[in-house]
Amino acid sequence: MPIIVNLDVMLARRKMRAKVLAEHVGITEQNISLLRSGKVKGVRFETLERICAALDCQPGDILEYKPEESG
Repeated sequence: MPIIVNLDVMLARRKMRAKVLAEHVGITEQNISLLRSGKVKGVRFETLERICAALDCQPGDILEYKPEESG
């Protein structure tokens, strides 16, 4: 998938654990884990807003578009 989730990078930069982020955002640790691994098909803007607020970042710091190379 051409959308890359850099949530691990932002968590490391902010020295925050996924459990703490989950508590701030109001979702389960399992959902944070799924998001971190890129195994989700979508994310609500409300959830993205809460993640950005908790990590003091922009959506583009978390989500990145990398086009797939055509072979």
